[in-house]
Amino acid sequence: MTNSKSITIALAQLPVSKAAVDDNLQTHLAYIERAAALGANVVAFPELSLTGYELSLLGQLAMHRDDATFAALTAAAVANHTVVIAGCPLHHPNGKPHIAAVICFPNGEHTFYLKQHLHEGEDVYCAPGTESGLINVNGTRIALAVCADFTHPSHAATAAEQQADVYLASALISPGGYAKDAELLAAIAKRHQLPVLLANHISNTGGWQTCGNSGCWNTAGELTVKANGTQPSLVLCRIHQGGISGRVEVMTDLHS
Repeated sequence: MTNSKSITIALAQLPVSKAAVDDNLQTHLAYIERAAALGANVVAFPELSLTGYELSLLGQLAMHRDDATFAALTAAAVANHTVVIAGCPLHHPNGKPHIAAVICFPNGEHTFYLKQHLHEGEDVYCAPGTESGLINVNGTRIALAVCADFTHPSHAATAAEQQADVYLASALISPGGYAKDAELLAAIAKRHQLPVLLANHISNTGGWQTCGNSGCWNTAGELTVKANGTQPSLVLCRIHQGGISGRVEVMTDLHS
């Protein structure tokens, strides 16, 4: 049964500085405030958005579950009445850290989704998660994916089995990888009849050039709206009764 309520998810593509958690946090907070002012119910950031995609530094950058950074993001979620999903390395007491998404709720709670499928080479620095990430926002069930997760058909299939209404991916995608990944995301949308959303990086990070183009695909597999390349932006995706529409807000007053 299709949820009759509408929801707006803001995809944040923002400049990120290498390992500069405090600076990156301030940028996150500015994007959250702006997104909420534009009516967003959820603000989603790219993979490892709080630190940059710095695999060799993940061990020293890994955050504990009660880290002050998460408290600040949760306070922003409360103050702005919006759900915040940000990328972070999460400390694991008995092994390598996880590539994670922290999910902060307007009721003051926060939880985590741990990336389940690692890219080749990531396993040297981090460990995979095992549990699917599904959150309920105003009656809309949002399945979370981090980058390589969406390249494994079983991941989106599980989301569909769990009756997700939206598939939301945070990622790091390079200019050379975008066409293939966009094709995969469009196919997920069409196969599972789910709007599919992508939040991607715009900064050079971890030795990778990235391409932005954050956006959303409708259930026909059509790209409905996307950011203009690597322009700092909020892509506002409104989902209503399974349909999706959107617009782009350029963040001209923030500089890297």
